[in-house]
Amino acid sequence: MIVAPVAAQAPPLGPEVERVVNAPETGSFAPTPADESDAMGRVAAYTMALARRDYASAYAMLRLSFQAANPRLAWEMNLRKRETLWADGTIRILRLSWYLDPAGQPPGIYAAFDFRGDRADGTMDCGYVVVHRAAPGADFSVVRTDTSEVPREMMEDGIPKADVLRQLPCYLGKGIATAF
Repeated sequence: MIVAPVAAQAPPLGPEVERVVNAPETGSFAPTPADESDAMGRVAAYTMALARRDYASAYAMLRLSFQAANPRLAWEMNLRKRETLWADGTIRILRLSWYLDPAGQPPGIYAAFDFRGDRADGTMDCGYVVVHRAAPGADFSVVRTDTSEVPREMMEDGIPKADVLRQLPCYLGKGIATAF
């Protein structure tokens, strides 16, 4: 699934995207197509705002506790220091992991989107965006994000070199991530 900056609405995730559901042992949980669409819509809006360098809109999508821990000016300056990050706004979702009421977190459903963004210059971004919805019908908010940049000299045939791959907090798919 590719999320492009020109998309008016987030396209549905394809069958190639790995999906994992984690629920407490005491209950069952199955995200609905609407859950997936709403969560993906938030991730798409967030990444497109960052690609446009619309930091005000991206910051507004963060959960209030995330904002409290990351004052706007510091958060924005950290992103501005990494000018190539989110450079073209195109990412490929590799895995979607769902969590229901994870321990130590506010109740609700969480969706973690692991992604990879390949650029025309041979570099790439990889990372994840986690969104949370506290109650049915509420909007998802961004609760955590982490992105790494991999420069061209650390890439080989479109894949991060083995010594770099071990250092990335990214999930790049079973074929790559589990080979080391």
